[in-house]
Amino acid sequence: MSFPSVKTIRRGLLLALPLAVIGGVLLWRSEPAPAFATEAVSRGDVEATVVAIGTLQPRESVDVGAQVSGQVTRLHVEPGDPVEKGQLLAEIDASLHQATVEADRAALDGLRAQLEEQQAQFELAQQQHQRQQRLAVDEATREEDVQVAAASLKAAQARLKQLRAQIAESRARLKGNEAQLSYTRLYAPIAGTVLGVDVKQGQTLNATYQTPTVLRIADLSAMTAWTKVSEADIRQLKPGLGLYFTTLGGDGRRWHAKIRQILPSPPLPPAASGDAGAAPVTMKAVQYTVLFDVDNQDGELMPQMTAQVTFVTAAARDVLTAPLEALQAVEGKSGVFTARILNGKGRPEPREVQIGARSRQRVEVLDGLQENEQLITAELPDTRVARFQW
Repeated sequence: MSFPSVKTIRRGLLLALPLAVIGGVLLWRSEPAPAFATEAVSRGDVEATVVAIGTLQPRESVDVGAQVSGQVTRLHVEPGDPVEKGQLLAEIDASLHQATVEADRAALDGLRAQLEEQQAQFELAQQQHQRQQRLAVDEATREEDVQVAAASLKAAQARLKQLRAQIAESRARLKGNEAQLSYTRLYAPIAGTVLGVDVKQGQTLNATYQTPTVLRIADLSAMTAWTKVSEADIRQLKPGLGLYFTTLGGDGRRWHAKIRQILPSPPLPPAASGDAGAAPVTMKAVQYTVLFDVDNQDGELMPQMTAQVTFVTAAARDVLTAPLEALQAVEGKSGVFTARILNGKGRPEPREVQIGARSRQRVEVLDGLQENEQLITAELPDTRVARFQW
């Protein structure tokens, strides 16, 4: 038996080595193609929304104040009590005001008595003047007596006018003091619920310089939400636009309403502390106030509650939808985007897509995609190890 020579073996190795390398490269090149994250185009709902935070307030509320000074002698209601319009709420000591009214009435009676007396004096002066006029025609009286009678008549008439003016003044003063007396009894101006009582029975009120608040009443059957909306979103909102909101109670209930009003000016920024000449503090973001009303007959909503408001600026129901992250906007073409789908051969294929309503995550597909097509949302990173396989 003969063995190959060393030279023959060396030649065989040199020929086998390139073949092995080529085979390994071919095996390495036959690895699977890059993978993609996809999502099927499906039907669903799309809502374009603007999200904001609001505070609930009663649609109608009144601060009941005291217009006269004095001691609170009695409180007839407590916080939480329902009240009817015209119901007596509180009483203030009326002794001084009652005495003033009685004095005014007595003074008015005295003036009326003086008026009756003066009326009699006027009638007498009028008769004397007429008598002197007749006697003067017959030249049976002196000229001086005629003049005295005429002057007495005018004086009596002037005193009548003066007394009538005094009576009118006294009546007006009496009317004002009677009003002051009526202010010692506070009545409910509206029907509603007592939100709070700001005084205590026996407390003395001073209404000389400002009207102190005694209690607060609100009609809780209807609420108004004061919502702050950023200037970036305010142009998307119009009166009559639909919305829904939830509260922080966590029950998941939604209340639906429509925008009633958009206030034309944002709230004034707070003035800077310090001297009066200091410049106002500049707000970092301008926010406008949007108002809407909501029925609250069941009493679930309470004043000062925080409302998480969603304004629905556009909505599409049961339409083709696609994730917004898979689309790229086409410059210069409004509502036109580009996308890639995974075709039947597993390769990406570009598409031009026209969209309608859009939310923060999804868009309505008007044209360019078909239901169940696999839309490429991302390209997965290549985690393969590049190596030769022998």
